Amino acid sequence: MTRIQTLQGRDAPISVRLMEREVRRKFGRDLDPVGVYGHAPGMLLGYSIYEQATARQHHVEERLKVLAVLKAAALIRCEFCADIGSAEARQAGITEDQLLALPRYRESGAFDELECLVLDYAVAMTRTPPEVGDELFAALREHFEERQMVELTNIIALENLRSRFNSAFDMNPAGFSEGMVCIVPESPPASLAAA
Repeated sequence: MTRIQTLQGRDAPISVRLMEREVRRKFGRDLDPVGVYGHAPGMLLGYSIYEQATARQHHVEERLKVLAVLKAAALIRCEFCADIGSAEARQAGITEDQLLALPRYRESGAFDELECLVLDYAVAMTRTPPEVGDELFAALREHFEERQMVELTNIIALENLRSRFNSAFDMNPAGFSEGMVCIVPESPPASLAAA
C-alpha cells in the first residue's frame, strides 16, 4: 500500500490506463509508481518518455549500469527499487554472491576494478550533497568516452529520482525477487576514498 491511493483502471485517465497496459505487457503486473504518477498524467507522460529514452542507450555495458542502479537504490533504501533491481540484475548476469557483496563491494573481491569504480561513482552521486571528486571522475574517464559518461551519469541520476520518489510514497516491493536473493538497504559511507 502506498501513502496515497494509486489510480488504476476506470479511476485513471485514459492516458494513464494506456501506460498501465504497456507496463503490464512489459512487467506482467501493475506497478505502484505508475498509479501514483497517474494523479499527474502530464508528469507520467514526461517521465515515461525519459525512461524510454534512457532504456534506448546501449553505449555502456548493461551489467555496469545495473550495478550502479542497484547501489543507488540500496543507499536510498528503496524497497521497491531493490526488489525490481535485484531481478534485473540477475537477468544482466549479476550473481547472488555479488548481490550479497554489494554493501562491501571494495573488500569483497566479487567485483573487478571497473565495476568498483562504477559503484564508487554511484555512491558519490547518491550522497547528499553529491561528492564526485576529480580523481574519481578522471579514473572513470580512462574507461569511458563522453557519451558513455553521460549515459552512466544519467542512469544513476534517474535511479536517484526513482528511489527517492518511491521511498517518499512508501512503495512496497512488487514481488520481482520474492524467494530470491535481494540487495539489502545500506547506509551511505561517512567518506569516499576514491571521491
